[in-house]
Amino acid sequence: MAKTIALIAHDGKKAEMVGFVKDHQEVLSHAHLVATGTTGSYIQQTGLEVELKLSGPKGGDAQIAAMAAEGKVDGIIFFRDPLGKHAHEPDIQMLMRICDLWNVPLATNPATGTLIIKGLLEEE
Repeated sequence: MAKTIALIAHDGKKAEMVGFVKDHQEVLSHAHLVATGTTGSYIQQTGLEVELKLSGPKGGDAQIAAMAAEGKVDGIIFFRDPLGKHAHEPDIQMLMRICDLWNVPLATNPATGTLIIKGLLEEE
């Protein structure tokens, strides 16, 4: 069964996420990808199939957190902008807390994203 990887990126990190996905496209093509709405629509342009949730500010972060709590996601790659202010910061903190609570790997930058991909997908 394919591993489920969730992909999220703040506005200032969306281009970086698309570049990251392109760099790992072959391996990611074997995963079930879930993403927040806007990020996912950019990722779909790479040709990969992505299940879209709501955009982050409209509840997409919370939807992915719920998936993590329910054991429906194997890892989350969330390129967040540490210098920006985000209206949905409580949802972001909740997502991070859920990952800690349920022991779900969470990457917040390309280096740890690569480790999640290697650990979850390249072993298959």
